[in-house]
Order: sequence, then C-alpha cells, then structure tokens
Amino acid sequence: MPVMKILKKNLADEVTWQYDGKVLRREENLVTVETFFNRDDLPFQGIILKHNDRFVETFYTDKWYNIFEIYDRDNGRLKGWYCNITKPAIIEEGSVSYVDLALDLWISADGQQIVLDEDELEELNLDEELKQQVYSGLHELEQHFESKNPPF
Repeated sequence: MPVMKILKKNLADEVTWQYDGKVLRREENLVTVETFFNRDDLPFQGIILKHNDRFVETFYTDKWYNIFEIYDRDNGRLKGWYCNITKPAIIEEGSVSYVDLALDLWISADGQQIVLDEDELEELNLDEELKQQVYSGLHELEQHFESKNPPF
C-alpha cells in the first residue's frame, strides 16, 4: 500500500502537525488512510486514546470536514469517531493537507455526539462566510451520524 504524508495546517497555511498513513482507498473526491496514534496515552471524553490505537482517516476534497474512525490497539473495538471541521482537503501525489478550523465533533461508539472547541473557533475570528461553512460542515456531520442506528 502506498504511504501518504498527512499535513494539518492552521489558517496561515502553516503545517502544525504531520504524520504518515497507508492509503486504504482513493477515489476522485476522497482518500482514506490508516494511521496509528503517535502520542502518549490520553484521557478523552470517557475513553483513553492509547499510543498505537488504529485510526482510519477519511479526507474529502468536497466537504468541510474529515472523519477519523478510532479502534483500540489492544482489542480492536471501535472507540468512536473524531471529526475535524476543516477547509476541503487538498489531495496530491503522496500527500493530503487540510486547514483545521478548530471546531470538532466527537461521536462515541454508542452514538452520543459532543461538539468540541467552540471557544477555539471564536478565537479564530473567522469572517461570516467562513463561519457559515464551519457550521454547515458541522450540521452535515451531525446529520450523517444521526442517520445511523446505534450501536454502529
């Protein structure tokens, strides 16, 4: 499987985090990669994100978000979905980059949804048009996961 570099950027288009992932699927408007959590264990929303948890990350060129499906490193169980509200991804040969717009949506394995980082969004001082895209992306994600029947 080909390896792709994932580049997380800020509003100034500066890379703030990067890592590699194996390409699982590539379509015209998306790429799905497999990565492994490369930070120390971290308590998060009632679970522990563990070093080497498996992430299946999908980036879209035509949507204002990405979706990270998270699996436990020890037993393979689904922990949930971490969704970043972003500008549409730019997928190039060997890399995918996205501009993070602070707002996030966490969906636990049982379907509970929690909007995160609204305070960080406010600090970005986005113009009204960009803010509209942020909330439109969030609403689309919420609808996507509400249309599924827990347990997923």
